[in-house]
This record gives sequence, C-alpha cells and structure tokens, in this order.
Amino acid sequence: MAPKVRDGDAVVALSGKWISWAHTAMAYSAFVGALVTGLSLHYHKIVENEYYGYPQEWFPSVSATIGDRYPERAVFQFFIAMTSGPRLLLVFLWYILTVRPNTSLPKIIAGVGVFRTLSCGGWTYVTSTDDHGWHDIFMISYLVATLPWTLGCLALSPNNPKAVKYRKMLAGSFFGTLVPLIYYFIQHKVHKVPGAYTVYAFYEWALILFDVGFDAVTAIDFDGFELIVRDVKGSSRGKMQQVADTVLEKEKDKPVANIFGAQFLWANALDAAADVYNGFVFWSMLTSLGLTVWYFPLWHMGISGYEVMVMCTVSPFLLVNGSIRSLVIQNVRLVHLLSLSGLLAYLTRTPEYRLFSVAFGVSMSCLAWAATWYAERSHLSRLETRILAWSIGLVTSSTAKFAFQTNNPIWPIMHAENGGWNKIGVLLAVFAMIRSTRTVTDNRGGIDSADRPKTSPYLASLGLAGLVFGLHSLLSDSSTMILWVWEGFPVRGPIAANGILTIVAMGVGILAGMFFRGGLSSWMNLVLAGAGAFILTSYHNWFGYMGAMLLATTLMALATPLITSAVRHGPTTFGLGFLIYNILVLAHVWVVAYAFVPGGPLMREHTDWVMTATVLFLGAGVYASPSSATITKGTTKTGKNMLSRSASYYTYVLLMVQLIALATSYLRFPTNDYVPYHQEDKVITAGIWTIHFSLDNDMWSSERRMRDLIKELEVDVIGLLESDLQRIIMGNRDTTQYLAEDLGMYVDYGPGPNKHTWGSALLSKFPILNSTHHLLPSPVGELAPAIHATLDAYGELVDVVVFHSGQEEDAEDRRLQSEYLAKLMKGSPRPLILLSYLVIKPNEGNYHTYVGEKSGMRDIDPSDWDRWCEYILYKGIRRSGYARVSRSTITDTELQVGKFVVGQPESSNEQIQEEQVPNGLRFPSLFRGQGVRDHRYHVFGEPRYFV
Repeated sequence: MAPKVRDGDAVVALSGKWISWAHTAMAYSAFVGALVTGLSLHYHKIVENEYYGYPQEWFPSVSATIGDRYPERAVFQFFIAMTSGPRLLLVFLWYILTVRPNTSLPKIIAGVGVFRTLSCGGWTYVTSTDDHGWHDIFMISYLVATLPWTLGCLALSPNNPKAVKYRKMLAGSFFGTLVPLIYYFIQHKVHKVPGAYTVYAFYEWALILFDVGFDAVTAIDFDGFELIVRDVKGSSRGKMQQVADTVLEKEKDKPVANIFGAQFLWANALDAAADVYNGFVFWSMLTSLGLTVWYFPLWHMGISGYEVMVMCTVSPFLLVNGSIRSLVIQNVRLVHLLSLSGLLAYLTRTPEYRLFSVAFGVSMSCLAWAATWYAERSHLSRLETRILAWSIGLVTSSTAKFAFQTNNPIWPIMHAENGGWNKIGVLLAVFAMIRSTRTVTDNRGGIDSADRPKTSPYLASLGLAGLVFGLHSLLSDSSTMILWVWEGFPVRGPIAANGILTIVAMGVGILAGMFFRGGLSSWMNLVLAGAGAFILTSYHNWFGYMGAMLLATTLMALATPLITSAVRHGPTTFGLGFLIYNILVLAHVWVVAYAFVPGGPLMREHTDWVMTATVLFLGAGVYASPSSATITKGTTKTGKNMLSRSASYYTYVLLMVQLIALATSYLRFPTNDYVPYHQEDKVITAGIWTIHFSLDNDMWSSERRMRDLIKELEVDVIGLLESDLQRIIMGNRDTTQYLAEDLGMYVDYGPGPNKHTWGSALLSKFPILNSTHHLLPSPVGELAPAIHATLDAYGELVDVVVFHSGQEEDAEDRRLQSEYLAKLMKGSPRPLILLSYLVIKPNEGNYHTYVGEKSGMRDIDPSDWDRWCEYILYKGIRRSGYARVSRSTITDTELQVGKFVVGQPESSNEQIQEEQVPNGLRFPSLFRGQGVRDHRYHVFGEPRYFV
C-alpha cells in the first residue's frame, strides 16, 4: 500500500534573507515614492505648515507627505499594502529564530510585532481627516509598540556579531534622534521659529530610515533559513525542529538574561500586577492624607487641630510589641483590607469624617507594608520583589496623575462628578490585596538573627525617612520638579507634557537597581543624588531639570537597599522612620507657611535646608546599610535565580506603565493653536480669581467647576491666585494643567514651589511672548508673587500683570509692594491690564499708589466701592465692560471679569446700557437673574458697560 503522505518534490526554495529585503524595499518605496510624488506635484503645499510656508520652510515632514493629497496618499498606501506580507513573514521567521524552551520573551515580542503591523495599517488607512481620534490611537499604538519591539529584538539577537553591531547602531541612532526631533518640534510648536519645522522634518525622515533599517538587519540572521514549498499530499507530520541558539546558555548568568530567560506564567504575572496595584493604593492614600488635612487650616486661616492626623503614619511602632507584631503578620490581609477605608472615604460627605477615614486607612496601610517587609526578612528574593512592587506602585501613581492632569482618580477628593474612578479603584484594590497577601511568611530567624547589623537602627530610620520624604515630595507627581525649574516665556525648559521624562527616569532607577545591584554601589547613588539635589535647587530650565532626573533615578535605585536595611535593623526602624518623615513634611510646609505657624520665621524660605536634610538622612541610611555582597553572602545561586525570575514579571508591569505614560505624553502635548472667543471684535475678556488651592467648600477638587464657569463667561485671559499646589499638603497638584489643556490656553504656571509663595498663574488664549516672575518686597509677611507677561493680542503687544499682595496684618509689606508694582507698571510702554489681589479699600491708602499718576493705571470701575481683595486696573487700552460673578461653593472669592478692546484708546467712566453695546462686547446672559449653578452677576445684579 502506498503511504498516505509523501515527501514530494521541492517546487520553490527561497532564502529567508529575501523576506527581509522584500520588506525593506517595499517599506522604503512607500515613503520615497510618496516623497518624490509630493515634491513633484505639490511642493509648496506640503512644505507649508500652520505658521510658515516657502521659503522659510522648504522640506516636507513625513505626515505632510503621506497625508490626504492625491496621488501621494495612494502611492504610499499601495506600497504599504505590499509591505504587509513580507512584514508578517519577517515577524514569523524572527519568532522561529529566537524561540527556545522555558522562555516567554520570543512569544511576547512576536505578539508585539503583529500588533505593530496592524497598528501601522490603522494609521495608514484611517487618516486624521477620516477620523482624527482613531488615527491618533493607531499612531500612538505603533509608536508605543516600537520601544518593546526594538529592545526585545536586541535582547533576543542570535550570536552574530555583525547583526548585533548593526542593530545597536540603528537602535541607538533611532532613540538618539528623538532628542533633537523633540527639541525642534518644540521650537516650531511653542516658539514658532521659522525653519524649525524643516529641521524637524529631516529628523522625522531619519526615524523612518532607522526604523526600517533596524528590521532590515534580519537579512543577516535569515541567511541561514530556506523557505521550501513541496508538492505533497496530506498534512504536516510533526513540529518543525527549533533552531538552536546558544546565546542564552552563554549569557545565562548576566542580569538581563536572568530576568527574561524564564518561562512566562500568567498566574505569576497576575501576582506581580496585584502587588504593584497594592503599592499604587498605598501611594494614592499617602498622597491624599496631606491634602485632606490641608482643607482645615485652609478654612480656619491657621492651625485647626486636625493637623495632628499627619501622625497616623507612625502606626508601625505597634510592631515593636511581639504579640501585636505576630497578630498583624498573621492577619496582614485583614490589615490591608482595613486600609481601604482610605479609598472608601469619598463616600463620606462630611469633611471631618472623610479625614478620619483617610487617616485610619493610611495608618493601616503603613502598618501592613511594614509588617509585610519584616515578615519576608529571611527571604531575600521575596523581600526585594515586595520593595519592587512598592516602588513601581509610586511610578504607577505618578503615571495616573500624569494621565489625569495631576489628580489621582481614586483620591477621596474625587468622585464621579469631577472625574473620579473611585468605584473601579476600590474593586481592583480588593482583588489585588486578596491576591497579593496569599504568601506572606513570618520566619523568626532570617536576616535579623543570622547576620545582625553592626550599625544603629536610628541611622537606618533616618535613611527610611529621607527616602520616603524624597519620593513623596519630589516624585509623587511628574511635574513637581518641572515647576521647580520653570522660569516663564519664552520656554527654556521642560513643560508639563515632558513629565514622561521624570517617569522614565524613575523607571531607569528601578531597573538599575534590579540589573546592576553589584555595579553602582549605594554610596555612588548617594553622591549622584546629592549632585542632582544641588543642581535642582540651584539652577533652572533644562540644566536644573537634568539634576531633577538624576535625583529621580538615584532615589528609586536607593529604595531597595534602604528598606532592606530597615528590615535588618528591626521593627522599631519603621515607626521611627515615619516619625522623622513627618517632621520633614512639617518642615517642608513651614518654609512657605511661616506666617501662620509657631516658629515659622526660623524656616522661612529654607527649602535648601530641607533638601540638605533629606540628602544627609539618605547618607545615614546608606551608612547603616550593608553592601549588596554582604546581603547576598548567604544567598544561593538558586535563590538569586528565583529573584531574577520573580523580577521579570515586575519588569513587564513597569514597562507597561512606562508605555502608558509615553502615550499620555503624546496626547497631552499642547497644540498651541488657540483662538480667542470674539476675534472679529478684537476683544480681550480678562478675569481674576482666587481659587483657594482648588478645594471647594465641601473638600472636593474644583477644577472642573472652575473650567465650566471660565468657559461660559468666555474668558480669554485669566489670572489665578493661590494656585501653587505642588506640596505634600496640597497633593502635589497643578490645576492650571487641566484648565489650560481643556480650555485651549497658553499657561505660565508662575513662580515654582521652591520660590515659597502661595502661587499666581496666567492662562491666555493669546500667545505669551515673554513673561517674568517677580517676588515683591516682603520683609515680615508672606511672599508676594507677580507675573509680568507680554501677549500677542490680534497682532498688538499687550502687557498683563497677575499679582497677589501681602496680608492685611503686614502694612509695611503692602506699602513696599505697592511702590514696587507701581514702578513696574509705570515703566511699561505698552497697554497693560492688572489682575490683582490688593487688600485695600477703594480711594484709601495704597489705592492711590496703584491707581493714579504714580503707576499710570486706571481703575476698571471707580464707582465700585464694595471691594477689598480683587481689583482689575488698566492703561492704554479701552475698557468696555465689567462684571462680578458669584463663586457658588467653588472657593471663598468671586470672579471679576473685564472686557477690553485692543487698538482703541482709553475712554471715560460714563456708563451705558447693554442695548448700546455690540453683541461681541456683551457678557453672557446666562448669569443674569438667578444665573446657573449658583453663579450669577452679583453686587450690581448685572454687568456694567462703558462708553
């Protein structure tokens, strides 16, 4: 009987390298073909952008070339379709080449390759004109997938020196090109520099060349493959023999190979995700504690008594008692679940009860984490993965705030009405805590008895305090250190959307601690942290931010050795560490709140002292911690491999979080194409509002309610006071980011948190050409911030000053400030609008310094006698209207708004009826009578208009 299956004859035999060459040829043909076609048919159109055309811009970007014009788009889509076949075959062959037993990375990279191919098809065939949203989703997905694809291919490269060399060169060139690419994009988009987009276009085309070239290197690897088509009858008789690869065996003791060389198990991945989410919950609750405490002194205008709740973090002192320690460790799951009162606090409407709920949750969370670390003290691998989860939880928290414009969606000041995700957060937390507490051990031997440290536990406590304070005060929000170095316009440093760099630096620090634990010592990390802290404190703009990223990296790298050292020194270390941390938090508040607290003048404006103390405390912790060699002295090779295998899953979670942050950065980058509400009438609607640190009367985050009122009043330029929220007690937030991005406005965040003011900010529909920050004379009381900005309003230069004066009690401060500001305003040769908080009565005292010959300024309504705080003044421009709008429960101060007409001179104070005013110069009728949402025209009952 003839066999059912025959080997058959080979019909076609093709070297695998031709798959790579076909992919390369088709991909380059798509881009080059579109470029040649575009340059030939539509040159002047495709080099033109929203600001400039030929000859300032003379080379087209990739997006302009392959966009919606025919026939360029058709040429590009035709060759991209031809590329898809070789592309999928290339991914398949790469998987066959790199697959090996007991490792998961080849499968993951193959999946990423397929996903990247599909997303390329998405942004190719769904243009921004067809559906802008889906086009961006596909484009972001492709860009995000490029990072793991590139790194994965580098990690899996076979032992071919030539191929590895080219891959490293092309990958390095690709990522290196991103730096000038971003720089010139900012020069074009933010600074509007002629010709910058042409330079950007060259770097964009270089990315295409490097991206396709990176995959072309597979031709070297595939040269040993042969694809054969046989004429057979029947189905395959077995699995293809896997290609041998000796690289893993040769490099099995290297960190990267140890991390990724393990079999992938979804159960372990789920465990890692649960642990990290548990860490995210810890940081979410800890960062909300100061925020809920701050509400009370804010409304009491001084110490309220509720501040004592910050001490709830010292609950780990309970672990000193052996019976309590044993009880907590044996019931650590229950303690974690009890901590969820901090997340459930949003259900409590009464601010006092909400604070108590948060404080109890934070105390239970600190107790649970300290108990978990201590319980794992004899299992180095499990202890370090717990610390990893806690550290990545901070990165996740910072990323969540980055995605939600500095608000954490599960904070107790959030709820459904203002964008909170509280219910989802609680449900995920319950699942995560149940899963992550399945394997906590209490081994009463271990590190603390087998190898007792020789240094004092007090030094280890100082190290723990410095670590937690540094992470909380500087890294719990990605934009905190960006605002430290912010100096106004023109932009010379990072902006909020560059928060991705902070998050990446944090991730690099974690990975450095994982991969190179025997490389850079803790002492080296300490030196680098000190250098970063000095640069951040002493310099501004990009150089200052370089110090910030160095500090972020080294702080994260120090987490594992310092917490491990605290575990080795016994449970007392955690309670004492959190107590010292609380002292640092209070010092961090005292430097700005010195006018309201006992002993405040001693700490006045001494952020440098707080930063120095933080670094010294870290140094004490490093001194108390043993070297990595000492810690791992008794650890077997099997134990090290267990740590590596566990760490791989945490690495995947960290990379996923980083990719989410990268996509968020892309979505949040400002468009800078904003337009005022009434261009045809050349009107500037300007307002001033004291926003009370974005906490409303009922302790809810208020930025969405503020946005609605600003939008409905059609405000073009607004000054915000009491706007600096980048401190622990305020949640390390920045309301201006949300308002600017949602309303479509340029923003100057004002003097940063290291300038020790309560904040002033400027948002404008008009481009801000230049802005300068001022700290006015304040010899006794709180510092008085001011922003002096020049706007391009309908082609004319108009100055705007936003100013917050000192308090009523400090008369001499306010006199000096009035003289300083009067001189500043008098010296401006341009039309000027002052949006201010002056603390004066009309026609009394310093009023005559601000208004009159000394300053050259006029009052927007001299007949309005019922004012004390907020004032709008002007010169050299026509004032056409003035309104006062009630605050509802958003803050404690009304919103004042004025309308000004650009290009027209000052006019008299004669008032006219609304019927005599053109529609474009009128205030919205929405706020007449009872208004809307308790916002209405008050004091006068209606707006006032002037000739």
